[in-house]
Parts: sequence; structure tokens; C-alpha cells
Amino acid sequence: MERNDTEGQLLNFRKTLEQIIPLSDSEWKMISRKFNLMEAPKRTQLTKEGQIATSIYFINKGLLRIFYTKEDVEITGFIFSEGLFASCYESFLLQTKSNQTLETLEDCVLLTIDHSELQTLYKEVPALNIIGRVVAEQRFINGQRILSSHLLDSPEERYRQFSDQYPGLLMRVPQHIIASYLGITPVSLSRIRKRISRK
Repeated sequence: MERNDTEGQLLNFRKTLEQIIPLSDSEWKMISRKFNLMEAPKRTQLTKEGQIATSIYFINKGLLRIFYTKEDVEITGFIFSEGLFASCYESFLLQTKSNQTLETLEDCVLLTIDHSELQTLYKEVPALNIIGRVVAEQRFINGQRILSSHLLDSPEERYRQFSDQYPGLLMRVPQHIIASYLGITPVSLSRIRKRISRK
């Protein structure tokens, strides 16, 4: 990746962080030195089930998903798009083996940092602790919303919420993965979409 492109990726990263809290140039310099730019082709498994998640990723370009495997069936837990941090968080935070797999859905451009470097950075740049807290809070909120929706909403309501909240993903994510995320079969998803299109 060319230098100017790399600088552009880092600038985009800084803008995202500063939506949470302003960073001084010296703070940004310490942060940018710790994160590494990475290109990952579609279908790359960044963390596999049974591995310890050693890194966290910021998505500059592309899509990632978390999925579980049960009886050879992949169950999508979350889909991450541009501007989000992604990891198998429980494994990353506890440094224990993951029961999830983190995989790219598209060719991705990522910024990555490993667990030990992030802990060092938290000490060197106190503002990063606030960013980490906000990211964790948003992850918790998303998790609660998914759980509540699966418990309380009909499949059609879940699809409507997904299409309202993530309209850009409908054409980017394969339908069988969307169906898995919604907890329904691809056939059921097709029927729901046909019903909605008739209304």
C-alpha cells in the first residue's frame, strides 16, 4: 500500500476516534505507531474458533462477521462495517480460547493492534481508555438489542429493523448470512421479503 494511501487510512481512523474524544498530536503519534495497517482478502478467518483472539481490528474498508458453528451450521452473531472495531471480544479481553470465528466478508483494509500493545497504549494515552469504554458500551448495547429482538420480535420485525438500521448491508451481505443473523432460514427470509415488497 502506498504511503499516501496509508496516511489516508490513518487520517480516517483518527477522525473516527476524535468523534469520541479530541486527541493531541502527541497522543495521536503514540496511537498511530502502535496500530498496523493490514489488507485481508474476502473469507479470511482472522480468529478461528478454539484460538485466542490476540488482536482487535478497526475497519477502514470492508465487512467482517462473527459466527458460531453448531453441528456444522454457521450462526452469524454480528456483522461489522466500516468505522467499527471488531474482534472476538470475550476471547480478546480474557485471553481465553474463542467459541466464535471472526471472518472477512469482503476484501478488507484494517488497522490492527495486539492485546499487549493495547494494554501498553492504555497506560501511555489515558484518553484511549475513554474510547475503549465507549466502544465496549456500544458493543454491549448492540448485544442487548439483538438478544431482545430475538426474544420479543417476530422474524418479519427483525428483518424490518435490520433493513432500517443497516440499509447498506442488504446488497453487500449474502442472503443466507443475513438469514442466519436474523435467526431464520433463507427460505423464510425470501418469503418475508416478498411479503414486504407486495405491501
